[in-house]
Amino acid sequence: MLQSHNSPGIRSLTMENLTTGLAGLTVEQIPVYLLKTKSSPSDSYETHFWQLDTPGRYLPVFVPVLEHLFRDDALRTLRRSAERFAFASGSEATARHKATANFARKYSGIIFTSQRAVDAFASVVGRLDPAKKELLFDRQMPLYVVGPATAQGVRALQLPCTVLGEETGSGEALAQFIQTHHATVSSDVTHLHGNRLPLLFLVGEQRRDIIPKTLQDEALPPANRIPVTEVVVYETGEMAEFEQEFGTLLRQAKAAKAREQWVVVFSPQGCEAMLNALGWLDEKTGTYDADRRGVVSGPLKTKVVTIGPTTRDHLVETLKFEPDACAAQPSPEGVGEAILTLQNA
Repeated sequence: MLQSHNSPGIRSLTMENLTTGLAGLTVEQIPVYLLKTKSSPSDSYETHFWQLDTPGRYLPVFVPVLEHLFRDDALRTLRRSAERFAFASGSEATARHKATANFARKYSGIIFTSQRAVDAFASVVGRLDPAKKELLFDRQMPLYVVGPATAQGVRALQLPCTVLGEETGSGEALAQFIQTHHATVSSDVTHLHGNRLPLLFLVGEQRRDIIPKTLQDEALPPANRIPVTEVVVYETGEMAEFEQEFGTLLRQAKAAKAREQWVVVFSPQGCEAMLNALGWLDEKTGTYDADRRGVVSGPLKTKVVTIGPTTRDHLVETLKFEPDACAAQPSPEGVGEAILTLQNA
């Protein structure tokens, strides 16, 4: 059962923004507001933008839009499952398995498609005995990830399992990768007593279902279908402080006499608050007003780039705002290329 935001059973995952605003911003620098929570243990967007074009020219600043909340009930269950060898090697029950009231492994792998899911599972792993990782996690069990940032976070867990799929970049591509790869995994990992074991998919309460649908498509031969067990480990909501914090940064940039700034939007959540903080919304219609943009921005040029077409379409269809650029690929390189292409046009 999902608990309320005020429940002690849910804890905030919001990471502290480690930058000190725009302190020390020079006229030559270009602030890049990354409307996302900084990934742990490091964030590839920060590294890429600091080195983009001329090192230090772009100043990446993280502005968290979403507040992520752990589902403690789900994480307690996962911890018990791990301690009872749900991810362990060997299909048959051992005396040790029986002593802990668990008779065999439960999953044939784990799927991660977000940093928040990685953070949630990290809290599970952090409560396990480090000396037992080799015993509790089968080396042959795959950990499937989407993109390099997620891969980096999973590798930081220091599990003995193999991390795969970082080159995929999307849920659709990862699903296709899993279909091909999982067929090559040992049956000792994928089956128990002739029955196919499911993949564990750690998700938020708001997610796309492309991976479960693809892997369990009824059009596939039964032998090729891969069961998926989804476990909701976090929930998401827009941060109440986002608009205020973003507005403070915008005022700091003006005070520093910055000539240009970029806003990188990663999801539909927060789009309205972002435009409102910029002063670009018409108060009556609640949609974008081009005239206000010219008056409010003044000599400081503000450009907006989206991580992909879903967020772009939301801005266009809901708020009547056409972003200045849309990344061809949802990655630091894709966003950086979109910015440089527009600047060099």
